[in-house]
Amino acid sequence: MANEVILLDFWASPFGMRAKIALIEKGVEFDKREEDLSNKSPLLLKTNPVHKQIPVLIHNGKPICESLVIVQYIDETWGPESPLLPSDPYERAQAKFWADYVDKKMYSAGRSSLWLTGEAQEAAKKEYIEFLKVLEGELGDKAYFGGERFGYVDVSLIPLYTWFYVFETLGNYSMVEVCPKVVAWAKRCMQRESVAKSLPDQYKIYDYFLELKKKRQAQ
Repeated sequence: MANEVILLDFWASPFGMRAKIALIEKGVEFDKREEDLSNKSPLLLKTNPVHKQIPVLIHNGKPICESLVIVQYIDETWGPESPLLPSDPYERAQAKFWADYVDKKMYSAGRSSLWLTGEAQEAAKKEYIEFLKVLEGELGDKAYFGGERFGYVDVSLIPLYTWFYVFETLGNYSMVEVCPKVVAWAKRCMQRESVAKSLPDQYKIYDYFLELKKKRQAQ
């Protein structure tokens, strides 16, 4: 059977970007299929009946859901000579911990800082910045979160970089002033072909979010 790889995705989703980065890092050819999230395809609903969300990776007819699970699957299935996750059990556990931190702390606080209003929004913004500073402490002076090699935590976090302009513009603060090492790390990641090809322009994301917010307010 042919090695058929399909990725159900939405261009602005940081979760879909993770899967694309991992696939490109491993040199895997794939068929990217853009989803209309207001009118989800029968294939998406069939392959992810639990959450009905993108991304979904379909490898030879078998679906894999949830972005971090997808990245791990890609890492284990292709290109063992260039692993994203460390082979050492402790380092591997640490990488999974920080990727989970990004999902449970960074993403939720960032989302809240964009959609809430007033004091609640200000509190979410402050929390988001504190989470960024924790990650900056973990990064330290390393080139990447795992050291000299681009890896799992980098793949997990870098898609949020494309949303930084939205956060700092609407939150009225400067990412470079708040977390200079994270911004420098992100620019370093952007030099990689896998990241540059997977992350849309920050201004395009900003315009998309303003349009999305306008639609929600009109409802």
